[in-house]
Amino acid sequence: MPKFASLPAHHAHHAHHTHHALPAASLAVGATSSEAMAANADLADHLSALPQTRAKASPRPRKRAQRSPQPLVTPRAHHCRRGRPPFFRNSECLACQTPLGYWPEQQNLLPLQDAGEGRWQAWGSDPTDVRFARCANLHTAAACNWLVTGVTDAGWQQLCRCCRLTRTVPDLTLAEHPLWWNRIEVAKRRLESALIGLGLPVEGRDENPTGGMAFDLLRTAPGAANVVTGHADGVITLDVEETDDAWRERRRTALAEPYRTLLGHLRHETGHYYWQRMVDGSAWWPDFRALFGDEQADYAAALQQHHERGAPVEWRSRHVSAYASCHPWEDWAETSAHYLHLRDTLDTARSFGIDGDRMELSYERFGVDALPVAGAGAVAVSGADMDAGAGASAGASTGLGQGQSRRLSKSRSPTQDEQFLNPINSSMQLTGVLNELSRSMGVADFYPFVLSRPTIGKLHLLHRVVTERSQPSGVAP
Repeated sequence: MPKFASLPAHHAHHAHHTHHALPAASLAVGATSSEAMAANADLADHLSALPQTRAKASPRPRKRAQRSPQPLVTPRAHHCRRGRPPFFRNSECLACQTPLGYWPEQQNLLPLQDAGEGRWQAWGSDPTDVRFARCANLHTAAACNWLVTGVTDAGWQQLCRCCRLTRTVPDLTLAEHPLWWNRIEVAKRRLESALIGLGLPVEGRDENPTGGMAFDLLRTAPGAANVVTGHADGVITLDVEETDDAWRERRRTALAEPYRTLLGHLRHETGHYYWQRMVDGSAWWPDFRALFGDEQADYAAALQQHHERGAPVEWRSRHVSAYASCHPWEDWAETSAHYLHLRDTLDTARSFGIDGDRMELSYERFGVDALPVAGAGAVAVSGADMDAGAGASAGASTGLGQGQSRRLSKSRSPTQDEQFLNPINSSMQLTGVLNELSRSMGVADFYPFVLSRPTIGKLHLLHRVVTERSQPSGVAP
């Protein structure tokens, strides 16, 4: 079970990999509202300058090229026993009151029937079929609807595989903390279900004491140093005040960020975790440095420079966000978060019968020319792409000049390129329409970002790392 605590003194430190969060004193020198407005104006100018972001409404339905449907990574549409559509977070069908439970290994929200002795089965199952326990956090503020299948020597595990990752929760005797804990766990379940769907290792410290993942949900105690959201050797620290909408919006405005959410924080920090677990010291290391830059650049100095001077003026042509420009580690983490943003958005849309390829909005699609060019069993990256790519990170220039190239060590096939580009292009078309829907409601854009060609190359490398991890040994991504 997780421990319940407010901030211990030794947790108040800057993590090895630190996210956007700054000490409170830094907010006094944050971006002003006029600077934020200027940044938005710059973004509007940039949007109009990039070919892939120009869109036009079609005057009539067009016949589109037929593409093979892409498989869902994480299905999001489910059905109760009577065909009603419950949603991912539901623990009971609101129409017929049938108990529901999420089976993460099968990525399915099941209607349940009582199997006796505190156990449950899928509705209509044979008595000999799989039996489940419900997560012990079902009846806590976390309101977890996941199922437990694991049995140890001591009997059934009490917590599901997602709740077991939470090592420290905030002090639940404080009035606002139960709601805050609930919001974090709702976002974490969304994250972990997508990671499981991608075939990534999702292990807690109980399963893997040295390489597992743990979450400490902390709040700055009176008189103590500020909690800093970040990652350090598998431990993800989250400042629970990020769950307070007004607090988070003030922080977002002060830092001139277009997007700041709990789910975004969690996706970013797990990106650091998987870099350390799957890239650091691996065969992917040279390819990472070729596209993202040299992570040996002074991290603390890079962060300080970013917070004092801001991002380079031209960051939008090189990185997925301003923060990604400060250091290769942060570039990877931000790219990882956006990979999950796009995959989960597209999975959700397709689960409910919405497909970006069928949108009546014409975008110039990314082709294989947006990726590092394959040839002779290796992949070449042009000097022009590299100059527009990783070289902006502080101290992390690749040293490539115009017309030079660096070869990536891992090859891939044209079919695998298309398997990456098709969902990316579908996501771009889908988010274009979703942005217009957001504007119809007078709210911020659903996806307020632009993907340039260098960022597509980075997303592609991340995709290949993820795909290799989820495939049998020897299958090239």
